[in-house]
Amino acid sequence: MTALPPDPDPMDTPGEERAGGVRPEETPPDSAQTRATANRDPAAGRNLTPRAVVTFVALGLFVALFAATGVYLVVQVLG
Repeated sequence: MTALPPDPDPMDTPGEERAGGVRPEETPPDSAQTRATANRDPAAGRNLTPRAVVTFVALGLFVALFAATGVYLVVQVLG
């Protein structure tokens, strides 16, 4: 069974004045505070997957090969 909503019946709420305020003899109704659900948040996934590791290693090898080729060409031009 679910609980009744905490907000009052609209027929029981105070009226508004033309300017949008509430008359002095009437006060706005209180509402219940909301809170977090009892359900736990799902666990976070792994940040570094095997696919990401393979990608980083392949990218590192490509950059190393590019740099080695650049150094080799500079040495050939200067030497």
